[in-house]
Amino acid sequence: MAIEGFAPVDFHAYHRDELPEKLRAGGGEAAAPGLLGLEGLAFQLPTGDAYSYVPRDGGVAVEAGAGAAATVIEIQSEDWEGLVHDYESVAGLLYGSRVRCLRGDAMRFIAWEPALRAMFVGRPIYDPAEPLVDEAGREIEPQRVFQPDDDEDEMAVFLRATGFLVVKGLFSRDEAAAFLAEADALRAEAVKGDKRSWWATTPEGEEICCRVTRAIEKPRLSTLYGEPRLRRLADLAGAGLVAREGEGTGVTCIYKSPGIEEGLSDLPWHRDCGMGGHALMCPVLVASVFLTPATPETGQLRFLPGSGRASCAFREATDARGPEGVGVAAEPGDVSLHFGDVMHAAPPPAGRGLARYRISATTNFGSENFRPHTGQHSYNDVLHRREDGQVEHLAKVAGKASAS
Repeated sequence: MAIEGFAPVDFHAYHRDELPEKLRAGGGEAAAPGLLGLEGLAFQLPTGDAYSYVPRDGGVAVEAGAGAAATVIEIQSEDWEGLVHDYESVAGLLYGSRVRCLRGDAMRFIAWEPALRAMFVGRPIYDPAEPLVDEAGREIEPQRVFQPDDDEDEMAVFLRATGFLVVKGLFSRDEAAAFLAEADALRAEAVKGDKRSWWATTPEGEEICCRVTRAIEKPRLSTLYGEPRLRRLADLAGAGLVAREGEGTGVTCIYKSPGIEEGLSDLPWHRDCGMGGHALMCPVLVASVFLTPATPETGQLRFLPGSGRASCAFREATDARGPEGVGVAAEPGDVSLHFGDVMHAAPPPAGRGLARYRISATTNFGSENFRPHTGQHSYNDVLHRREDGQVEHLAKVAGKASAS
């Protein structure tokens, strides 16, 4: 499937000529930090034609065939081409059942993605030791929060440097309470398998609704779509962004719960364009309006400052080897704003037996020509694979690709 604005890529010519030249010009060295502990990866077309990428001497070597690869991924030519152009993603291909792991472990394919983006499009690997500075070279304090009447230039500089922004008290407590009442009603109305709600299961087998993507159907929550105060914050990006439907119909409600065993309630470190479409949809801004307190006990959002300009490896939010990032401590009416390609996570609540956990409402801003290249309503549509409304964890999906 040809995508307007992207030149066709010949599988053989690219591997014989273009990619080796990119690697010699620095792409291999740029990819090297993302290859620690990884073995060779091969892409194989259904015809059997294949090329391997092999970590070697602080870079990457390209070899014909799949013999040098520990992990072999069978992929259609157009899907591989999408990876080269950065409008496909590894997770999107796995959730869409568009690749098979012929040898090895598909989780290693996921681990390769930051290096692939460095090789194909020159996107660097995220370095947590790199100083966080603004355009003028001044150091940024990533824990900073803002008030609604703070200087807009300062907020814009912070947003562009970190990839996120937290504004206290943008909405009143009364407004937040009205939003919360409708969010509670949406959760009570949700039906498993309706494709507009996400579900999860506790160890005891209790099924819990953790997300509803049709919140625009409620009169108060619908006002968040393009809401002037949120639009003012989106304008700080300086990219001419407009209200976009995003993953649902314009406004989504998210409900945190402790002790989830199955279902995608506790999100790993990810980017919102991680299901595909980065080269088509970004920049995108996601605004989260907090309707209940957000703390480690109730479930926080965590951001990795400055990661929107680089690529990061997949990690669970609870992985001690992974990044810690910056947690958002919020009260009802507070708002966070983040670019879709900044890495963020939603770890499980640390508290148990609380009356309330974090509930938030989200809405998106994007470019006028934003479009899912898959032809679906949104990139999140590919996540709904089960009749019970559960979105499976990426590791489980990768396991199925490896066993197919």
